[in-house]
Amino acid sequence: MRRAIGLAQAGVGQTGANPSVGCVLVRDGVEVGAGATGRGGRPHAEEVALQAAGPAAHSATAYVTLEPCAERSTARPSCSERLVQAGVSRVVIACDDPSPYAAGRGVARLRSAGVEVQTGVLSAEAAPLYADYRPIRDR
Repeated sequence: MRRAIGLAQAGVGQTGANPSVGCVLVRDGVEVGAGATGRGGRPHAEEVALQAAGPAAHSATAYVTLEPCAERSTARPSCSERLVQAGVSRVVIACDDPSPYAAGRGVARLRSAGVEVQTGVLSAEAAPLYADYRPIRDR
């Protein structure tokens, strides 16, 4: 999770209205993919990490600094959907996302698909990343 926090810290102030998120995929104790939210807020960290990992994401653990989204403002698949489709077996999350695009729905989607979810891991270290994050409430 500390690696994911470091990736997110590097992007603070460069992601527009979106928060800077870090995601690291680990399989059998080896990092197989990592990413952070892109400039301007796209792509999301999970997308970058999953692309880097390719098929190695199957059965991996994803360490994510902020709850994966359950819905996108675009027609693209959400991060929670992408993690499920990739066959990730476990998702470890530092902080909850109050955005209406997540707000517990990302976690619920993962769990309903049989993905093990752990929340609050190193949340005190990751929370400063999101102190100024104000999610858009209207659609």
